[in-house]
Amino acid sequence: MNTASATLLRSAAELDALGRAAGARRAVVMTMGALHDGHATLIRAARAAAGPGGQVVVTVFVNPLQFGEAADLDRYPRTLDADLAVASAAGADAVFAPSVEEVYPGGEPQVRVTAGPMGERLEGAARPGHFDGMLTVVAKLLHLTRPDAAFFGQKDAQQLALVRRMVRDLNFGIDIVAVPTVRDPDGLALSSRNRFLSAEERRTALALPRALFAARDRLAAQQTLHARARTVPEREGRAAALNRLGEARAAADTQAVALARPTVAPAAVLAAARAVLDEAAEEDVPLTLDYVALVDPADFTEVPDGRVSGEAVLAVAARVGATRLIDNIPLTLGALT
Repeated sequence: MNTASATLLRSAAELDALGRAAGARRAVVMTMGALHDGHATLIRAARAAAGPGGQVVVTVFVNPLQFGEAADLDRYPRTLDADLAVASAAGADAVFAPSVEEVYPGGEPQVRVTAGPMGERLEGAARPGHFDGMLTVVAKLLHLTRPDAAFFGQKDAQQLALVRRMVRDLNFGIDIVAVPTVRDPDGLALSSRNRFLSAEERRTALALPRALFAARDRLAAQQTLHARARTVPEREGRAAALNRLGEARAAADTQAVALARPTVAPAAVLAAARAVLDEAAEEDVPLTLDYVALVDPADFTEVPDGRVSGEAVLAVAARVGATRLIDNIPLTLGALT
């Protein structure tokens, strides 16, 4: 691992001059700064992928195209000196931290990447134009850094899905690598926005991971019951088998057995999450839910109640005080069936 201080680059010309050895892989991690251990995890993953002879570039750029309100843009933390230290410790070779004028020399670009229908769902509906701005700057930074692979966190699952779609649809020829969400010991997903939470607000915000984990546990319980029902002789009907198991196992009450039917698995997952979020809405410092949805990770359309198998993402967004937080977990429907 590189233990030297990462080189700070401010311009595209300096980035071009960085160079790299013939055949060496370059990995890039794109950030808006205010780096925390979640970012460090991305950088370490990039370092491992690039190898000792490769190169890791971290970009630090607060992209104005992603912010709907000027106040949010002004409020976003800027901590470049600390970011350089975090990036260096995690193994970055260079930190590319350009100015707005460097990235958009003619002012806001007239030609932009459009996120399409996927960019209008969930986060896109809550923040119109956000994903167009995100994809535009990601495209520019990919062209400027010219990596072999780019690393993104699973925490921003819709962003990850859109970047993957852009790279595939527009033939960028770059590997997009997802890295699992990093959480604090209390379960809250690491985010630059967490610093804005008071102690009371943070306690309420913990409802987000609790809701996700409750849904995950509900799904696991359903799938375990469903799998156990298969051990009952085939001459018995499936519903009867599940009911029989429910009577034989004190822990599986009538409701749990009913919810174990595969045709209602998505609804049961959402109900488990909503129960936790509804309770948090009644706290002294309340949680205000924006959305909770079980979606297809390929296009972020909602998973229909009838789907009994396949990959899914359970995503949630909410406000606690003045801070808006997002979180998600990947799930596999029908994993034990």
